[in-house]
Amino acid sequence: MSKINELFKSNIHVINVGIEFFKEDILKQNAHATHLEWKPPGGGKPEIIAALDKLENPALAEKIEEANKLAVERIVNSQPVLIGFDKAINCVPGMTKTTILHAGPPIAFENMSGPMKGAVTGALVFEGLAKDIEDAFKVAASGEIKFAPCHEHNCVGSMAGVTSASMYMHIVENKTYGNIAYTNLSEQLSKILRMGANDESVVNRLIWMRDVLGPILREAMQLHPTGIDLRLMLAQALHMGDECHNRNVAGTTLLIQALTPYILQTDYTTEQKREVFEFVASSDYFSGPTWMALAKCAMDAAHGIENSTVVTTMARNGVEFGIRVSGMAGNTWFTGPAQKVVGPMFAGYKPEDSGLDIGDSAITETYGIGGFAMAAAPAIVALVGGTVDEAIGFSTQMKEITTTENPNVTIPLLNFMGVPTGIDVRKVMQTGIKPIINTAIAHKDPGIGMIGAGITYPPVEAFEKALLALSENVN
Repeated sequence: MSKINELFKSNIHVINVGIEFFKEDILKQNAHATHLEWKPPGGGKPEIIAALDKLENPALAEKIEEANKLAVERIVNSQPVLIGFDKAINCVPGMTKTTILHAGPPIAFENMSGPMKGAVTGALVFEGLAKDIEDAFKVAASGEIKFAPCHEHNCVGSMAGVTSASMYMHIVENKTYGNIAYTNLSEQLSKILRMGANDESVVNRLIWMRDVLGPILREAMQLHPTGIDLRLMLAQALHMGDECHNRNVAGTTLLIQALTPYILQTDYTTEQKREVFEFVASSDYFSGPTWMALAKCAMDAAHGIENSTVVTTMARNGVEFGIRVSGMAGNTWFTGPAQKVVGPMFAGYKPEDSGLDIGDSAITETYGIGGFAMAAAPAIVALVGGTVDEAIGFSTQMKEITTTENPNVTIPLLNFMGVPTGIDVRKVMQTGIKPIINTAIAHKDPGIGMIGAGITYPPVEAFEKALLALSENVN
């Protein structure tokens, strides 16, 4: 009897590589099969494989490893501390009365997505630069308004990320390296400016935030003797069941707990203080922007390290997804098309109502929380979809494309594993594994707002462009 015939009379154990449905056919034949997730490096593209080969040259690889070690040391050792709140015009570098900052890589007003146009026009009415939304569209297109990415002004902005002069900002200082990051305050509800809504109720809320919430928070932090250690608070929040991108139940509780004694000492009326506490209680998302500023503060400290292949920014404007890489100093963006977000929708909405992926909030995943820390927050699947096993799997899989684990921010369910930190462009292209992002979904049209939440991934084109650029610049 031939060896082939003997093989098919024995119990077959197959390792299936590539197309997964082959495994199902094997199982139907009562054989055993294990599927191996594998993709050819660089998607099999010759120019990407050549760039990977170049970066694997021993002399270059050693320089890259040293640079990446320094980059992640700066991320891990960063100590972001909330030191205050103030209007953007008073603290954000380069802010003027006619400047509008937005999420993601650079984009002109005429090319913006529906939600971002909705947020821009609402902000212009809020600032008194337009008399109504119709007029705001004319003003935005007039050339009189300067548009720029939040990231290019030391800021991050949730969803549309629209930030204007009168909006109050978190001020977060990196006590280790001295850099400062900013982000605006949470509007809490789903019908909000950052989601593209812009009616009278949205503008009136922004006015109250400018006139009551912001000044109270500013005065409260002026009374705080040391500032609030956000890294310590983040670690506590993850241990209490948050992932600190879309689930912020614990983080918001911890943050308002830290602020309350100083809010009570301010000179504002009891009624105004009550309004602030009721506003915070209206949504768990109050601390969401806080973690974005923490992550921005840490990632900026790792930017501009020669030869490093560590990603320091992931951001989306609803049209393009952009990344920045440590080894490419300054504001060099590598972009690809913004992707769909897949997940549960609010009642009455369908997937075709969704805008594309948008927001600077992926700075949380860039740091190692959010989608990277979903194992710490299994309850998040109720919002973004999927299963608890998948949430755990995301956190472990992200170790394959990162440089280290952050020992200061750990996941109890995974034996207190540090969150995966330092996305390496090379590893993304070698493995075909893309960073996981959980995020909200805004309606595709301006003026409506949030309609769901889910999971998405960056476009591979952004990483391909970054890898090719790095292969030309590493020396």
